[in-house]
This record gives sequence, structure tokens and C-alpha cells, in this order.
Amino acid sequence: MTTALFVVSEEGYWGEECIEPLETLSDAGLEIRVATPSGAPPAIDERSVDPDEVGEETAEHVREVHESDERLNDPIPTAQAEADEYDAVVFPGGHGTEWDVNQDSDARRLLRDTVEGDGGTALVVCHAVGLLAFTRDSDGGFVVDGRDVTGFPNAWEEDIVDDNDCMPSGRKLPYWVEDEVVAAGGTWDADLEADTSVTVDGDLVTARGPGSSSAAAETLLEELDS
Repeated sequence: MTTALFVVSEEGYWGEECIEPLETLSDAGLEIRVATPSGAPPAIDERSVDPDEVGEETAEHVREVHESDERLNDPIPTAQAEADEYDAVVFPGGHGTEWDVNQDSDARRLLRDTVEGDGGTALVVCHAVGLLAFTRDSDGGFVVDGRDVTGFPNAWEEDIVDDNDCMPSGRKLPYWVEDEVVAAGGTWDADLEADTSVTVDGDLVTARGPGSSSAAAETLLEELDS
């Protein structure tokens, strides 16, 4: 059976970016396990279940899955996960990833081992793409160096943070994903004119944001079937 590991934030994942791939891959017959940095259940970004932000139908469905899905409520610590046990490793986004997943040494290990290993594919979405800027390959270089990627763009971040890089909650954003990925050598194209943005470079699939979640999941399935 084809298997996938979801590495999800305890600081606030964006609902659609996790739930859409989770359901798409489940419907395709994949066996899924969830991991978080400490092994505690992931937390959802409340803005991603706010009807005013995402619509009533999406908000209701995402919250229901978040609260009831046994896999999300019983994760393992990333330290106990091994990339070679899974055909795919999925990193959903959300601003919360900047404080935990992207800074977690075991999440970095899982990403590195997936893209360097035989047969595994990584899907990294939105703010989780920042993980690429902090993950080194086996030779000490950045895994994103020379790769084509998409992710949460500066143009969108500007509409969220204030002049001091503080979010509406008052918490200061530690870095901007696009800036860090480009500095680490990634070739960035968020394709802002398109409705969706998904990029495939070898065993790495990246997606721009919530609106690309469905396309990202379908692209991952295509890559697993190829």
C-alpha cells in the first residue's frame, strides 16, 4: 500500500492546506500517518476556519475534520519518523510552520531524506516552503539550491503584516518565506497571475497557498504513479 506522512504544525497550520491533501490522498487509497514536532496534536490557524476568511462551507468542513480525524489527533513525534518508510512526505503550510516545523531538525531530516532517497516524493505547501531554506543536503548545501519552487509570496505577505512585520495577532513574523528561499539558492516563481501555482522539480513538489492545495494533491498523486 502507498503511504504518506503528514508533518503538521503545532503552532497553527492552515486548514485547507492540510485537510485537502489529506482527504485527496485518503480517497486515493493511501495510508496516512501524521507527525508533529513534539508529538502533540497539531493546532489549527483560527483564521483558516473563520467563515469571513474562507467561506462558511470550507470553515465548517475543515474544523470538523480537524477535530474528528483520528490521525490528526494521534500524531507521532517527528523524531520517531523515518522518510524511507513512506512513499510521500507532506508538509502543509500556515504561518505557524515558521515557528516549529521549519525550525525542527527532524522535519529537516525528513525532507532531506525524502528528496535524496530512492522513490520518495515531498510535497511542501505555502509557508512550509520556508523549510527548504533551512534544510541542508548530505554535502552541506541547501536542498533548495538550484531547484525551481513556488510558495507563499512576499506580495501576499505584505497584505498581512504591518510595517514592523507583526501579524494581526501582534506576533512578529520571524522571516519571509520568499526571501529566505531565494537567499538559499531557490529559483522562485509563485506565478501570481495564475489561479494555482504548483511546481515539480525532481522529487520535490511545492505549492503556493490554500488555493493550490487541491492541485498540489493531484500533482503528488501523479508523481507517485509515474
